[in-house]
Amino acid sequence: MDIPQERKVLTEIPGPKSREWFERRKAAVPQAVFNVHPIVTARASGSIIEDVDGNRLIDFATGISVLNVGHTPPEVVAAAQKQLELDTHTCFHVTANEPYIELAERLNALAPGEFDKRTMFANSGAEAVENAVKIARKATGRPAVVTFDHAFHGRTLLAMSLTAKVMPYKQGMGPFAPEIYRLPFAYAYRWPSGPEHCAEEALAYARDEMHKQIGEENIAAVIVEPIQGEGGFIVPAPGFLTGLADLCREHGIVFISDEIQSGMGRAGRWFAIEDEGIVPDIVITAKSLGSGMPISAVTGRAELMEAVHVGGLGGTYGGNPVAAAAALAVLEKIEREELLERSRRLGERILARLRDMQSRHPLIGDVRGRGMMTAVELVTDRETKEPIDGPTGTGIVQRCLSEGVVILKAGTYDNVIRLLPPLTIDEGLLDEGLDVVDQAIGATSS
Repeated sequence: MDIPQERKVLTEIPGPKSREWFERRKAAVPQAVFNVHPIVTARASGSIIEDVDGNRLIDFATGISVLNVGHTPPEVVAAAQKQLELDTHTCFHVTANEPYIELAERLNALAPGEFDKRTMFANSGAEAVENAVKIARKATGRPAVVTFDHAFHGRTLLAMSLTAKVMPYKQGMGPFAPEIYRLPFAYAYRWPSGPEHCAEEALAYARDEMHKQIGEENIAAVIVEPIQGEGGFIVPAPGFLTGLADLCREHGIVFISDEIQSGMGRAGRWFAIEDEGIVPDIVITAKSLGSGMPISAVTGRAELMEAVHVGGLGGTYGGNPVAAAAALAVLEKIEREELLERSRRLGERILARLRDMQSRHPLIGDVRGRGMMTAVELVTDRETKEPIDGPTGTGIVQRCLSEGVVILKAGTYDNVIRLLPPLTIDEGLLDEGLDVVDQAIGATSS
């Protein structure tokens, strides 16, 4: 369904029909299932969401980095429709299906590393995380898993245990999974001794803690987001991930790159870890892999993936043929339209705009990101780096929404505005959306 790629605000937002639906929501859906924006989508196409009141909004959220190739891309819709007519589900464990095998072949070829690989599929990022850890533990015979401050790896028990932020993800949900160890992430902007010392000191601390507190021979895996997502789009200080990967290789520890939010071109490469020059043992994908269809993948070294006994991996819906067919169309679109290069090019355009905003708005303490995964961190004072409070950031988000632009917050301190436009967005529409963000931050700074 084609929708004009233009912003159009017809009513106050939320409009009367969205408010009516949200009244119905109160009686049907628990409040714990949160909503960032109190609007209801009627349809969506490209970079535009049209709500039930007829407002057309520029989407800088993309379902939390799920729609890298835009809303309802015709090629993906057609692939899913075709597969729906052929086979919706038999369960891969009962009878295999062609899209599952073909998609596994494609991801094995795309993932970093010139070695034999295998891929399995699940339904969500959290499921992929759980399976990656299972594989690492079985392959190594070790129990411990190392994760990091500001990390987000999902909401299921093990994934939630790996996640750092307590509220809202973990509060009252314990006890958590055992043998999880958390280390500082190389967060350059907030490193106590300054960004120039961040990578070296964070790595030295990690090496020391892994040796003293855990024991390298007990560690099955280190799991890390090459660019942290929910933690605030934190790009680690240069050299930190490389040193961490070397440490893992030295001690036979499985290095897992969680690319659920940063992968599929979002950060300008198929996988963000490629910019670090690192070849992970296991890479996890989800979100934009299926362009809205529920599918996730664990791709890893063949010897690791084959270490699990027959029947030890899987699930009823993993690698559903409709979702896998959609994912194949996503990969083809990214390649055909050269969206990796476009992500890098437009990402530089966004970063330049954000740095210009920073020069004019004292509220912006830091600008960071890579490709079309960019953010600003908002502070009350650039010297102390005191984070703004949650309501102030929410006010910026709401102001943008009222003007027809959908954005999201992030960050451990709830003070990061993150931008996730489709990689396919029209450049004029991108600039228009950035103008709205600029005005919203400026109005809050003044």
